[in-house]
Amino acid sequence: MTATARVSNWNAANLLTMLRIALVPFFAWALLADGGHSTTGRLVATGLFVLAAVTDRVDGWMARRNDQITDLGKLLDPIADKLLMGTALVLLSALDDLPWWVTVVILVRELGITVMRFFLLRYVVLPASRGGKVKTVLQSVAIGLYLLPLDAMPDWLSVVAAVTMGAAVVVTVVTGLDYVRLATRIRANAAPPAA
Repeated sequence: MTATARVSNWNAANLLTMLRIALVPFFAWALLADGGHSTTGRLVATGLFVLAAVTDRVDGWMARRNDQITDLGKLLDPIADKLLMGTALVLLSALDDLPWWVTVVILVRELGITVMRFFLLRYVVLPASRGGKVKTVLQSVAIGLYLLPLDAMPDWLSVVAAVTMGAAVVVTVVTGLDYVRLATRIRANAAPPAA
């Protein structure tokens, strides 16, 4: 690829990210089947959630491996993550499987960072940090555990789900504060000197 060649936004990695976005309504439908407490519906929803989470790992790997990293991909990837995670969190709270405060804390952080990223576009496209990736993995595992039909599972699995979600909330808040610190520094460095 020459230095002047431009990577198409219609590459395999970005299409996989778009597929992840398209899976969200099917995931929601499965989770809400029979009032949200059908064992079959919960297992289907968990399977769709895991599939979407795997595509998150695969699309990033494909983009790096094939040198197909695009600004569109950097924007769509976190949006796809937040759409999937946000839908799962809201529905789990609506079904009384997850406390609302957990959902609110995570969504305020996620939406706040997304808005901040859009405001930073005039300076830089802010990709996910290492901490942000750890946060996504913790959230994915915790949500995946909560999606399971825990009523039909051993009691210890509920404890593991709660502990994992607690860790996810802590990392979510800490990485959110780190993004704000980084954004403040980018903005300060980009600001014209005072007259």
